[in-house]
Amino acid sequence: MNVVSLWGEFYNDPWFWQFPVATLLISTGAFLSVAIPWTMIAWLDPVSLRKYKIQQKPFEFSKFFWPSIGRIVMNNLIMLGALIAVWPLLRLSGVHNGELPVWYIAVGQVVFFVLLDDFLYYWMHRYMHENKWLLKNVHSVHHRIRNTCGINGNYLHWAEYVATGSLALIGPLIFGVHIYVLWLWVVIRQIEGADGHIGYDVPWNPARLFPIYQGPVYHDFHHAKYQGNYAGFLPYLDKYLGNTHIAAYARYVISRKSGLFPQQIEEQEKRGG
Repeated sequence: MNVVSLWGEFYNDPWFWQFPVATLLISTGAFLSVAIPWTMIAWLDPVSLRKYKIQQKPFEFSKFFWPSIGRIVMNNLIMLGALIAVWPLLRLSGVHNGELPVWYIAVGQVVFFVLLDDFLYYWMHRYMHENKWLLKNVHSVHHRIRNTCGINGNYLHWAEYVATGSLALIGPLIFGVHIYVLWLWVVIRQIEGADGHIGYDVPWNPARLFPIYQGPVYHDFHHAKYQGNYAGFLPYLDKYLGNTHIAAYARYVISRKSGLFPQQIEEQEKRGG
């Protein structure tokens, strides 16, 4: 069997369309399902929701909306190319569409994926800030936006987008999970990725149902300060390794109780008030 016929056999396989292709489509759809509504809210900037804005300044909607759409299209095409390139290896993984696991096994697998991905993402993200070349040439693309709205969550350099997506696949590939469990995991991961950039901290945000997750405030501080708060889901590594913007977060909490903006509280602290 020559190389052409071998690769033709791979790509004519329905499993190729169900595993990498469908997973990529579901992942993108999950991100957009959260990002688009919140982006429209940021664009309209309703008065009733301004009290929930994390940063009390205009969103950079007009400047970065279409560039964000462009990045999403380009990055997903590159990701598709990467998945096609590694499909002969992915096909040999244990990911399957056979018998579903019992519910508690599926839940346990997803919880493990959250913990593993958050751990790996923390170190990758932190390294991208500590390595000057990566920060300047790769990660700085994402940090062009200091006051994000939903669609900006995937405004990434293509290399960072592929790396982030690859990290999310490590757990499922290790366990050889059912394809439905993989889809559930990528939906949760993309919801978190979009939610961290919506720019609003509303009390009825369904993402707050995730245990320990601190909502969009946590990552928004990372964009505002350009460092610290490196984690995705969970704050424990930042906390114990000294990378949390504790003072900034405390000012935000006080602002919610006092009715003042965090900037006003910071100015009071500087004046000794």
